[in-house]
Amino acid sequence: MKTIDRLLVTSFVPPFIVTFMIAMFVLVMQVLWLYIDDIAGKGLGFFLIMELLTYKSLSLVPMALPLAVLISSVMVMGNMAERYELSSLKSAGVSLARVMRPVIFFGAFTVLLSFFCSNNLIPVANLKFGSRMYDIQKQKPALRLEAGIFNDDFDGYAIHIGSKKGDGRSIEDVLIYDHSEANKGRLSQILAGSGEMYATADGRYFVMNLRDGHQYMEADPSGSSDSRSYPFIRTNFESWSKVFDLSEFSLNRTNEDLFKSNRSMMTSGQLGEAIDSFAMKIDRRAVGISNQFSSYFTFMPLDSTYLAEEDEEIRLEKEAVERELEEKNKQDTVSLNLKAGQGERPADIPEPEKGAVPNKLARPNRFEGRPLLQDVSKPLPEYATLLETFAAGERQRLLSKSKSFVRSIQAHAESAVRSIDRLKENRVKYIYELHTKYSMAVVCFIFVFIGAPMGAIVRKGGFGYPILISIIFFMIFIVLTIFCRKIAETFVIPAALAAWIPCLVLFPVGVLLTRTAMNDSKLVDLSSYFGAIRKWVGRLKKAKTADEAAA
Repeated sequence: MKTIDRLLVTSFVPPFIVTFMIAMFVLVMQVLWLYIDDIAGKGLGFFLIMELLTYKSLSLVPMALPLAVLISSVMVMGNMAERYELSSLKSAGVSLARVMRPVIFFGAFTVLLSFFCSNNLIPVANLKFGSRMYDIQKQKPALRLEAGIFNDDFDGYAIHIGSKKGDGRSIEDVLIYDHSEANKGRLSQILAGSGEMYATADGRYFVMNLRDGHQYMEADPSGSSDSRSYPFIRTNFESWSKVFDLSEFSLNRTNEDLFKSNRSMMTSGQLGEAIDSFAMKIDRRAVGISNQFSSYFTFMPLDSTYLAEEDEEIRLEKEAVERELEEKNKQDTVSLNLKAGQGERPADIPEPEKGAVPNKLARPNRFEGRPLLQDVSKPLPEYATLLETFAAGERQRLLSKSKSFVRSIQAHAESAVRSIDRLKENRVKYIYELHTKYSMAVVCFIFVFIGAPMGAIVRKGGFGYPILISIIFFMIFIVLTIFCRKIAETFVIPAALAAWIPCLVLFPVGVLLTRTAMNDSKLVDLSSYFGAIRKWVGRLKKAKTADEAAA
């Protein structure tokens, strides 16, 4: 390793580690504040809290790496420029690109590290963190029996302690309401002058030993057939012990397989399979609604691609729509029967004579089980509408069935549109999550070409200017990421493009800054603008002088 490479590596690695740890600490504290309400008061152990923080720290590595690369790049190159080391190297014939080469290689290493964490470590860490947080949210708060306060942590019990001594074990003036058998009509109340409370050595049970008290038991009047007569029992005791099971306060481990379908807990390969699955579900839903409409319109062909299989979610949606339509059709049927009579032939259509050739065409009715009678005794051109070819008594039934057809088609179409939109939105989220794994890694490399030239241009080291400059560019990146995710979920732009827009915006900035630093140019050269303005003013003065001389 050459001296210049050793100098850059030894100057870059310590600030990178420090800034990475600071960024991780800030991000973890931000996440911790989001979950503090779920964690506080649950009696969680130190190792469980550290387990949660470890899982969350792994998921924040791709976010902290770009910031650490950006800050350390600005800091190292700013220190070298401030101490004129960079000028000395350039005067010796060493270009800025050669000076930046170790930093560029380190940036490439962070790209691989970021993608490895995003693709291999973060899905597992998110799965563990999600399942643990679900268990913690479902867990009861830790048992806390305070003096002067009713406590109902135990199911079916309300406990009040008058006073508690300094040892935390001896108690006085204890009142316990026992409603554990209230469903059987039994109510109990315990009063004790003193006692002690403690947990067993294994932590599985909580024991209350009470002394000098009374127990009152009575039946619930509402549970007795004769509210004027029910038993009442009073018992005096010198010592009474009650054992409570603490298993309801323990943390239960949920099966982690229930959370594996979340997109943040998938690798790139699993996300690709999920995206293909969503595309197949969308196609299946479109084909299913098309086949459903073909039962109403005979000119529509039947697609047999997905006839042998049907998605469970689609089947449930269809059943819900059918139930709604059935209720509406029942209401229409009741209204129709009130008008025409239930199952009776309209009076204005006579029964066909036996042996006679009828001029009525019978067509099956899929709703009411009896044929519609169509009268074609006149030539068809003499009818204004198709509805007039039916007898007057049948027209109401035909209109009712037509409304039922239209209502069914509309309901299924609206359900299909909602289902397809929901599937498309989920597919967009999965596509964005897949491409974000790559874009978050590539931005580490782009920040090398932003941070190092900025340090060489501003010529300021330390933590002041580098952090200020880095925060500005990092905030631009974060704002672009959030904005692009939102517009991708609203189908404004493709999800894959939305994931890469932050990189596409920052890449030209990096190229421009690197070119400016290599040419030793100023970041904003105002002298050229002032020169152009002076030339323009001079031309105006010459033109004015020429006009005055001509006049």
